[in-house]
Amino acid sequence: MQKVLITGAFGQLGTELQLLADGRSEFIFTDIRAEGPVQALDICDAAAVERFVAENNVGAIVNCAAYTDVNRAESDTALCQAINADGPANLARSARRHGAALVQISTEYVFDGRRRSGGYVETDRRHPLSAYGRSKRDGEDRVRRSGCRGVIIRTSWLYSPFGKNFVKTMLRLGAEKEEIGVVRDQVGSPTYARNLARAILTILPQIGDRRGEIYHFTDGGTCAWSDFAAAIMEEAGLPCRVKPITTAEYPTPAVRPACSVMSKDKIRRDFGITPVPWRDSLKDCLRRL
Repeated sequence: MQKVLITGAFGQLGTELQLLADGRSEFIFTDIRAEGPVQALDICDAAAVERFVAENNVGAIVNCAAYTDVNRAESDTALCQAINADGPANLARSARRHGAALVQISTEYVFDGRRRSGGYVETDRRHPLSAYGRSKRDGEDRVRRSGCRGVIIRTSWLYSPFGKNFVKTMLRLGAEKEEIGVVRDQVGSPTYARNLARAILTILPQIGDRRGEIYHFTDGGTCAWSDFAAAIMEEAGLPCRVKPITTAEYPTPAVRPACSVMSKDKIRRDFGITPVPWRDSLKDCLRRL
């Protein structure tokens, strides 16, 4: 039986995939360190990747490993580039060599956020504004140049009950403060990691001979960060007020796209995947928390 290799198993998406896999023997979960059923694999080590794929009869790879600290990436560019570009290139080369399919996860940060009508489509020009965005763009390019079978899925505003994310930060601050300021001039679509994991499992058996095909996946609907924060407070029953502020009032080392909205028409058409409204997903996540 060919195996499905999941990298970044301890991250938000990797954890959700572990739960959905529910111990099925065809899945192999890896991360930079081994713990329990998760095996150690450094995707930045090309020789280690090749050896692992060859020895484990890997037929598909889902790369959930990523450097995601957007602000720190501005001063830690070498490591960010290694994980987000060199690592996917290593996986893609081994996938091509062994005939495996690769699902590479990317981000809306490859865009500059200046689009004002409709959502970004997969063929829109990329113009990342941050070191993180540039590293993910380079990861896309290197996967596509490899010629391996597979797809690239861009997503945005990922959250879950696990790890560090906006929802968990808002819950913590909402329990500590009477009022918090959250930016109102950055608009996008929150994405529940469990929904993305389900989408990946739907796509895997349908990849066929697609090579570097790009798809967008987020939950349905759009909002500003301040709207998302207010919804979290309301659904969690927290009395904390959300004060909408501008990006200029909350400067960060990394420049973020003002508009992160992406069209999901292509993934709906090709794979029959219909996004869940983001507020419904938020309710489910809060129930699990």
